[in-house]
Amino acid sequence: MSQTNVIQKIVIVGGGTAGWLAANHLAKNLITNSVNSIEITLVESANIPTIGVGEGTVPMMRQSLQHLGISETEFILECDATFKQGIKFVDWTTNPVAGKPAYYHHIFDYPKTSELDLTAYWLKNMKGSGISYVDALSIQGKICDAGLAPKMITTPEFQGATSYGYHLDANKFSALLAKNAVKKLGVTHIQADVVSVLQHENGEISSLVIANGENIQGDFFVDCTGFKSLLLGEKLKVPFKDKSGTLFVDHAVAIQVPYEQADAPIASHTISTALTSGWVWDIGLKERRGIGHVYSSSHTSHEQAEQDLRAYIGPISDGVDSRLIPMKIGYREKFWHKNCVALGLSQGFVEPLEATGLLVFDATAKMLAEQFPSSKLDMPLIAKQFNERVALSWDNVIDFVKAHYCLSKRDDSQFWLDNRANDSIPDSLQERLERWKYQPPSPYDFSNKFGVFNLENYQYILYGMDFDTNLTHFQHRLSQDELASKVFADISNHSDLALNKLPKHRELIDKIYQYGLQKI
Repeated sequence: MSQTNVIQKIVIVGGGTAGWLAANHLAKNLITNSVNSIEITLVESANIPTIGVGEGTVPMMRQSLQHLGISETEFILECDATFKQGIKFVDWTTNPVAGKPAYYHHIFDYPKTSELDLTAYWLKNMKGSGISYVDALSIQGKICDAGLAPKMITTPEFQGATSYGYHLDANKFSALLAKNAVKKLGVTHIQADVVSVLQHENGEISSLVIANGENIQGDFFVDCTGFKSLLLGEKLKVPFKDKSGTLFVDHAVAIQVPYEQADAPIASHTISTALTSGWVWDIGLKERRGIGHVYSSSHTSHEQAEQDLRAYIGPISDGVDSRLIPMKIGYREKFWHKNCVALGLSQGFVEPLEATGLLVFDATAKMLAEQFPSSKLDMPLIAKQFNERVALSWDNVIDFVKAHYCLSKRDDSQFWLDNRANDSIPDSLQERLERWKYQPPSPYDFSNKFGVFNLENYQYILYGMDFDTNLTHFQHRLSQDELASKVFADISNHSDLALNKLPKHRELIDKIYQYGLQKI
């Protein structure tokens, strides 16, 4: 193998959560586990603020933190983190009724498994009974409603009575990741503005020129420059696939407010409340709430969107500055081209519903690190596979997010009506929904191992939103009603035990600040 084919220097352009996640995953896999002397350098401008739209993660982040050697206690203390057990969807299913918000949960615990298809038995015997799908098949919805934490102070780090992710301060999380990458994993950090990008004759990127005139050379480049996509988009001219015809929301207005009382309860789930032209996220950290209105500028004005957000928050938002965030919905036609991979917003973005941003950023950074080429000789085939898998992931995310909108029965605004128009719903999603009208979803509907959202995620959304599966031609397969009733009763009893045992969410966070969590 000639020296020119060896990848010895990786240069990451851009920091933020995506850049530092990439630095950590690559360094963990390539510096600490490699016999080759690979160098990783991250170059970021001090003048570019992070987007920080979503401050929520899914449970996979626990595995990543553990893998990267970051303790859960340190993470919680340094990032103002709290626990997230899922999402509470308010007023998504039908037109809102004043004073009577209707809701369902998409929780992180998978439905209880047994030899029976409990979903089918819930549809047959319990739908419409007043016992929701999530409460029939899991304990976690009730735990969220009671304001409880997913674990106790005696539970070791990264373990819990239920599955959980986190709410966090995005800027503080980036700082923690930066410290871990530089101090523990050997990443070089350069703060500088990139003024130009140079290429070899074959079109590969050769180096960056920074503001002081220095030339930073590399064999492989990772583009984490946000929507700008300085390397993959601007320099390598990889086109952007716009998905705004499927997902209409294209802006967010965000406000951070303190709690009205210091000891106010902290929700252990994201609250997502549907409005006439979009929805509001409401995320509780230890000292503040991060609240934002995600909306379609084709269906409302920026001024009205901010008014609607402030009306949701109430008087505590008076005089507090807001921040307007334009969003570019879609993804690049390729994510890896020549010797450059895009991660984070430079790769793609779908609105922050279901915490898709951090989820995809973390998953693709991990995939890159684990699949990283041994030399430039095997790079083309690895790049081809990476592009195929990441494109499938983005299409999977878009289908799942769109399902929340097109399953809604709201007809109180054009936004909701437009979301049910067939020409805005991907064919892949339409086919699934048509199939599920006659039999419940099954594992065979989710054959792609790299799908981001799978069977259980769809079950919670479908049956939380009162999707109608007609079992007329299916229920002859359902002959074990007595056994199903016993399993449902066991789940209910387990719920009662958990409700009596688990602490309030704020109580646990306060104890973690006082004592820390047990190391594993």
